Amino acid sequence: MEDRVKRLVVPINGQRSDERAIRVAAQIADRKAIELTLIHVVEVPQQLPLDAELPAEIERGEAILRGAEKFAQSLLTGKTVQVESELLQARTAGTAVVDEAIERGTHLIIMGTRLRSKHGKVGLGETTRYILQTSPCEVIVMRQAMGQAEEDAVLTIAATANSWGR
Repeated sequence: MEDRVKRLVVPINGQRSDERAIRVAAQIADRKAIELTLIHVVEVPQQLPLDAELPAEIERGEAILRGAEKFAQSLLTGKTVQVESELLQARTAGTAVVDEAIERGTHLIIMGTRLRSKHGKVGLGETTRYILQTSPCEVIVMRQAMGQAEEDAVLTIAATANSWGR
């Protein structure tokens, strides 16, 4: 798999699992020149127009991307890796990630997830399920070990690369 990977997408949402996904992407990038795109999707409620202004959500997304990009750059110092970040607005994150992967000719999506409980059943969230079912490329999904609390990663307006390494 790694020999074919030239374009990677890592969807991020400000959770601790983002850090792990970026670390895995950096390990793959450590062996070759790749394009790494970090994506954050602002989901727009159905009752609003798709291009609605959502300043708080946009500001949070930009802060998450800044922190993630700094963290990725710190792991890839001296490597021939192009790191980009993309803030998207869409109805659903899964659709936006798959569309972006298609548009970029992505070879691999690496994402973190956590298990969700719905009606007494534990499973994957809608975004993860959608990406797994419809992605045109390979997908690596990582989840935290059972019993570990999922905290928001320290990705606030004042996020720094140091905040990722806790």
